[in-house]
Amino acid sequence: MVERLDAPQPTFPLPPLEQIPDDDSDKPIPEYQITTRLGEHPAVVFGAASFFAGYNTEDYLCSVDPLRATRLALRYGINAFDTAPYYGPSEIILGNALKALEHEFPRSSYQLLTKCGRFGDTRADFDLTKEGVYASVSRSLARLHTDYLDTVYLHDVEFIADAQGPRTAGDHRSALNSDREAYGLAEDQAGNVLGEGDREVLGAIETLRELQEKGVVRRVGISGYPLPTLLRLAILVLHTSGKPLDVVMSYCHLNLQNRTLEAFRPAFLERAKVKHVVAASPFSMALLSPRPPAWHPATEKIKTAVAKALALHNERIGGGHTGPTISDVALGYAFERALEAQIPTVVGLGRIEDVHASARMWHQAESGESGREHQMHVEAITRFFEKEDVLDQCWENPKFF
Repeated sequence: MVERLDAPQPTFPLPPLEQIPDDDSDKPIPEYQITTRLGEHPAVVFGAASFFAGYNTEDYLCSVDPLRATRLALRYGINAFDTAPYYGPSEIILGNALKALEHEFPRSSYQLLTKCGRFGDTRADFDLTKEGVYASVSRSLARLHTDYLDTVYLHDVEFIADAQGPRTAGDHRSALNSDREAYGLAEDQAGNVLGEGDREVLGAIETLRELQEKGVVRRVGISGYPLPTLLRLAILVLHTSGKPLDVVMSYCHLNLQNRTLEAFRPAFLERAKVKHVVAASPFSMALLSPRPPAWHPATEKIKTAVAKALALHNERIGGGHTGPTISDVALGYAFERALEAQIPTVVGLGRIEDVHASARMWHQAESGESGREHQMHVEAITRFFEKEDVLDQCWENPKFF
């Protein structure tokens, strides 16, 4: 359930900290500490969308598991947290956990990355007005028990911005060359405001920059799915305001099935002068897992190919499943590509097991210990996706229900 700005807020109280388990499983493995930073972000960012009914049960959300995952992540050095009002109670649950942990981890020891503008799935659930942005940021501050936010993204800007492009699904890398004009990305289109949607986005960015000047927000950015739209808007912000965005985040574009963020990153940095590019969802919103969610927006063609790839992978590793799971292969691959491209990765972490696994996979990626077996699995899966014509294919751009 997503709470609108004027709705009563749930509380999700925690027991006293001394009553919450803190045993060996809550301690980091020393050799897996994550100390690498990519720009102003840690290499691995805690994705707190996991604190949301779309990914977990109500019993989980009301348990101490989110706090234990948060604490373990901080102990490993995963000290940036990505959340959003759209993720239901995520901000509340994360904020409560961090407040309970403040003696071990003061506010200065971690970053908070949240979003504004989106509160649901219909046009009426988006509010990019000045009043709406101020109210959303104010509520996030209260929920997260802080007086500043390290990053605020304008959330899922493709819903509001004016659409331009020859296609809304498929491989969009032609937007960087042969189809630049069709996507609104030609040099002489850099300052083109297409309509009211673009103006609404620009107005909200201006409001966030007011909050940045007040010291309430440290970095201003945009987030969303379609890379050509994000790039066009980032260029538009630069050319209309004279100041680049601090950060752009896209999801599901740096993983086993879709790697196209690597191609777009130079354009964000060079044409739009964006300071940081962040990748989210190395599991492609749990598509690359044994149990993809029923609501996943991928096309049936992509879902079918992923299901077949999972079955073939399990056959390769044997009936006893002693080899790496497809999730391990997916995460290791995403970390390797992100490290090479110098892109921080937001990973959904819900339980301490997830945190340990991410720390282990990052260590393997950074140390080069993944080995030939891992590479063999990566090659087999990506070749299969290529044969099924789903490699680097995007699903339909998100739209209102």
